[in-house]
Amino acid sequence: MRFRVSPIISGLLLASCAAIPDQKPRFTQRAVPRSAYPLVTDNAVKIGVSYQVAGQRYTPADTIDYEQVGLASWYGDELRGQRTANGEPFNPDGISAAHPTLPMPSYVEVTSLDTGRTILVRVNDRGPFHSTRILDLSIGAARQLGMTGHGARPIRVHRVYPSEIEKLTLRNGQSLPERTQSFGAQLAGFRNRTDWRMPVLASVRLPVGRGPFYLQVASFTSKSRATSMAKRLHADIDTLGEIHRVRLGPYESARDAHAALAPLAAKGYPDVRIVQ
Repeated sequence: MRFRVSPIISGLLLASCAAIPDQKPRFTQRAVPRSAYPLVTDNAVKIGVSYQVAGQRYTPADTIDYEQVGLASWYGDELRGQRTANGEPFNPDGISAAHPTLPMPSYVEVTSLDTGRTILVRVNDRGPFHSTRILDLSIGAARQLGMTGHGARPIRVHRVYPSEIEKLTLRNGQSLPERTQSFGAQLAGFRNRTDWRMPVLASVRLPVGRGPFYLQVASFTSKSRATSMAKRLHADIDTLGEIHRVRLGPYESARDAHAALAPLAAKGYPDVRIVQ
């Protein structure tokens, strides 16, 4: 049996619908732009086993409250598209970082101890394998912190657990607004921590003997990263086995080399030393 709605009732229903204003949702979620790297996910978190690089052993761990003060450098376009340690294609414009032991992916707040600016960063690679650096940032993260004009700079790293929308934004290669900035006593407290130190150049001993002399800025197991630094400094690369050393020079005397060492270290290259 079919039922028919009378014209009067139908008219009342239409009038009732027309009387209800066009309502918008109370909360709207911003659409996250599509990335050039659509396969990036957080589904498989990797911790990994203990490993050794250049004689130094690293043991990955799921450190819930990880927090450290140290130095960070950055790497850029020369590695675009190459696989990170957790298998993702590297996007230098994204807000990511390499850490030797934190799970991949994990999320950290990185604070510049020069400016107090703090950003959220996604860890998706291994590194830096260096005595004084605790983090390697993508050039996108370094730009957001204002670090691209320098070498290694002091930072604070603190592991955090952001919202799903924040994770999705970083996975898609986008940046998030800066976090609460550190000021005054808090920033001074980070700077005065004893778990990191910039080099004391007054204690550098001049080598004896005849030149030429060179400034060795850093050593890398990755040729791409050595090449990136060498381009920034207009330096040369000296390769010995699997180690790629970035060097400036030659200088005729050790004193000439020493005169060039101080301003270089002040720009954020704390491991620079004079070699023959």
